[in-house]
Amino acid sequence: MPTENELFSAVDALLEEVAQDDLPSPAERKRLREAAGLSQDQIAKALKSRRETIGNWESGETEPRPPKRAAYARLLEGLAARFPAPADDAPAAAPAPVLPEAFTGPAPVPAPAAEAPTSPAPAAAARPAPAAKPAASSRRPGAKKAVAKKTTTAAAAADPRFENGPLAVIDADTDGQVSAYCIGGLVLDVPAKSIPALVDWTLTEARLGQARLHRNGRDADPILVLTAAALERYGLPAALSEEERRHGRIADSHKVVKQIKRAGLQLTQRGFGPWARVYREPEGSKRRCVQLCILPWNALDAREWDKKDDPQLPTMHPADLARYLGLYAARVMTPRGSTATTGLELMTALRPPTRAQKDEATGEFKPAFNDDALTARYDVVECEVPDEHPVLKGKFARHHMRTPAEMLMEEPYDWCRPLTDEECANQFLVAVDINMSFAAAANGLTVGLNGPTHLTGNPKFDASLPGSWLVDLSHVDLSRTRINDRTVDGDRLPSPFTPKGDRPESPAWYATPTVAYAVELGFDVAPIEAYVRTQTGRYLDAWYKRLRDAYVETMADMGVTTDLTDQEFLEAMARRKQVDPTMALLETAIKATAKGGIGKLRQRSRGQVPYYEEYPALKRETWRPDIRAAVLANQRVGLHRKLMKTAAAADLYPVAIGTDAIVYPSPGPSPLDVLPHTPEGKPAPGTFRLGVSPGMVKHQGTQTVLWAEQQFEERGGVFNISNLIKTDQSAGEGE
Repeated sequence: MPTENELFSAVDALLEEVAQDDLPSPAERKRLREAAGLSQDQIAKALKSRRETIGNWESGETEPRPPKRAAYARLLEGLAARFPAPADDAPAAAPAPVLPEAFTGPAPVPAPAAEAPTSPAPAAAARPAPAAKPAASSRRPGAKKAVAKKTTTAAAAADPRFENGPLAVIDADTDGQVSAYCIGGLVLDVPAKSIPALVDWTLTEARLGQARLHRNGRDADPILVLTAAALERYGLPAALSEEERRHGRIADSHKVVKQIKRAGLQLTQRGFGPWARVYREPEGSKRRCVQLCILPWNALDAREWDKKDDPQLPTMHPADLARYLGLYAARVMTPRGSTATTGLELMTALRPPTRAQKDEATGEFKPAFNDDALTARYDVVECEVPDEHPVLKGKFARHHMRTPAEMLMEEPYDWCRPLTDEECANQFLVAVDINMSFAAAANGLTVGLNGPTHLTGNPKFDASLPGSWLVDLSHVDLSRTRINDRTVDGDRLPSPFTPKGDRPESPAWYATPTVAYAVELGFDVAPIEAYVRTQTGRYLDAWYKRLRDAYVETMADMGVTTDLTDQEFLEAMARRKQVDPTMALLETAIKATAKGGIGKLRQRSRGQVPYYEEYPALKRETWRPDIRAAVLANQRVGLHRKLMKTAAAADLYPVAIGTDAIVYPSPGPSPLDVLPHTPEGKPAPGTFRLGVSPGMVKHQGTQTVLWAEQQFEERGGVFNISNLIKTDQSAGEGE
């Protein structure tokens, strides 16, 4: 015979099940708590939960689960008995739950008022009838589907396969219950008890992923972001050891890796690291792969995805993290690793190398190459590769420093000069910074898509052929240049042909945009030899437009729009990070994606030994140092073009330039005190213009002339002060 305690326990279990759907509406829960004068913290402490959890229960974003659900129901019943609903409130329909700020659209329609009770009743009587209990992996009751604006709705709304968004943040509570936080406030219960089960649940039930960005591309794999609590739940270490960090993964002998192999799943060659890909063999053309982003293992580097001096991601609520990464995925693409890796992958996603082509003879589809994409690896050019490239083995002495005649040195500006006496009469130095300068330089740029053709015997320069040219530009004298019928003192400007701003002294290798600028300035050029690409295209145009739209939309979410006046723009930029800190992180990530993607085109060796060994990046079709050089050359000469027009318009000369930051002496502390305008109050044509769009400028910071002189004195000479003049000290160097 069962004991009394056993019978009571069985009855309690039944009561707990009955209580699963016996809860007041979310609005009634909040009313009862406030009527009793209780705070969310007090209830969270009593139920051994978090304040945010109580808030989610009251907003309808999530629903309590056993055993806390029964205890919460008991609390609400007691409060309902003491604080019954007023008569005036009974007929009113419960308000729709509030959507997160990032997602706007039609809210759930409340029930008509006529369907609500017309007389006062206890809260328990007004509760909805019990519904069927959802399956463990279904959407939680009261949780919202993603509703977003503009780009955030497109993929999910168009493709039911990915109705829950591109990714989910996996978190576990103190009871071990695992939840998947998706975009739009959606929260899914996760029944998986192990990593292999989690992967299979994602592939079969979660409906996560992102539709292809190009009709010839492929869908993005779903991403699961694992929090520290999730790592503990699934038996993974909270942090990598020093040896594991060195290898970039946990050992193959770890129990989780063994679980993956026993389940018939596979890992890529990178193993189980901060960004791990776990997959099954494809079913036909359908990939079955899940990417794990392990947050505590520094998968989202604070220098790219976060505030490097005050990291927010480790303590960010899973729902907020899902919002942040979901918006990045919707506006840029699903993250693939670092922002640089994602930036490079975005190029391929928008310009896929192959497409399906029907064979007229057999009727079957075969892969064919796209003419506007990078489709193969080609022979490299010695002058275009970095020092550690295998092609240079045995070419130079061990510690030889290659000269400009041996190496293509297209880099952004790093230049500074002493202030003149006249400039020292100004009180301030104002630094302006070009928005998304590398992305802007990529816009409309013609680059080579095939391998190099070597031209010898003093070939004629052709600006339509991208590549590298060995040419002597030492005769180009810009000391007294005429621009718009005004003479510009070129000696107070950096040379457009070298990163340090020095005038060339002998023949050197230059990318096509640099040589074309010398021709634009009216000088003759006589190349000695060249390596050019005959198949050309504007490969980066779609990439630029995607990042431009993402950046402008994100800035608009912080109140910085394209229709502001100059003063309104400066004010909006100064307060934008306080408007929405999450959007401020998204701004940083988008800029890092643009900068890093260009850098990845000439990725350096990561310390492989021996020195001239081939490294993995060299196996990519997108390892194209010539394209990177063209972008950087276009950025530098484009900047010099504006410097010349600014000097001609207002006799205004910079004193320092660092990548895309330009420092001008100014009588006042604002860019409005120094940037030239027409009598009608508009920016002078061809000069720097304040605004949010890529290629326009913003205020980076202001310092005094006295401060600059002190810096020069303390450091024993002139050095580049441009990147020290920052209002926001957390800003990175360049964009």
